[in-house]
Amino acid sequence: MNHVRYALIGAASLLALATTARAADPELLVFDWAGWEVPGLFAGYAEKHGTGPTYSFFADDDEAFQKVSSGFTADVVHPCSQMVPKYRAAGLIEPWDTSRIPEFKNLAPRMLASTDFVDAEGVWFLPTDYAFTAIAYNTDTVPVADVASLKVFLDPKYAGRISLPDNTDDVWALALLATGVTDWTAVTDDQFTAAADWLRQAHPNVRVYWSDPSELTQLMATGEVQVAWSWNDAVALMRSEGFPVGFQRTPTEGVTTWFCGLINMKDGPGNEDKLYDYVNSFIAPSSAQVMLDTFGYASANDAGLATIAPDALVAADVNPIEGILLPQVPIPTEMRDRMLEEFELIKSGF
Repeated sequence: MNHVRYALIGAASLLALATTARAADPELLVFDWAGWEVPGLFAGYAEKHGTGPTYSFFADDDEAFQKVSSGFTADVVHPCSQMVPKYRAAGLIEPWDTSRIPEFKNLAPRMLASTDFVDAEGVWFLPTDYAFTAIAYNTDTVPVADVASLKVFLDPKYAGRISLPDNTDDVWALALLATGVTDWTAVTDDQFTAAADWLRQAHPNVRVYWSDPSELTQLMATGEVQVAWSWNDAVALMRSEGFPVGFQRTPTEGVTTWFCGLINMKDGPGNEDKLYDYVNSFIAPSSAQVMLDTFGYASANDAGLATIAPDALVAADVNPIEGILLPQVPIPTEMRDRMLEEFELIKSGF
């Protein structure tokens, strides 16, 4: 995603939050995307325990994994789905006891249809939220025809006026789609090379690789950026501020969809009962409206999602689409590491 993800807050505040923790209940530590300490997501927990859990924050999935694999201890982490194999391979997580999670039965089955998430050993991942990565554009200055294709990111007309995410998963999903790949679970060497070449072609057009939606919003509001590869939340923020923004989810080559969720950290330092209280609060049907209102994301709890009017989902651009989609499901760890390394080279101009 990958994947929220970020709160709709100022970039300076985000940077501060990403390196600090907010203390509350010392018996539960949640490691989450900066800004996800939304009261509506832990309302049941706070009602029972009188306060929310303690939070620590990260800015992207790779940072989160690096921190916990280096010894940082937490009780629960909120990564996007493609990271689950890395956590499992590193022996950092353990299965959930779904008998303690009444709403598990309502979690979208399509988001659990992988042996990376559910196998003979148990359930390793609880999907919680999903949305899209697509083309955000200034509707006052960019004709609709220009965003009918992902070729807009290579168009010299927009040189220095586009922005791509500083996120391995999202830029590679874009490049693979742009070069004709809609399933990234078995990328060949030739497909990898073609996608890398496409990213190198796009690189000179990139004004900045955005690191959080508030940064992208500011770039588009000032006119520095006209076209971007964006998550729903940046678009939601721009719309709330009256900015003329469109979200093209059906370009010729397609867009990507992603989902994130909760993993149970092995030997977490907190209280196990409180861990499950938090999970049950986070995935409660009432959280669906909170996620939509706060981030422009859809809930992975189908029962909760059903409580939201279809028109509201359409307005937030999280309703189903008929165009081409590349689902950001888990990929082999070796391939993702290769993508990460190549992206760093591309950003450096190599």
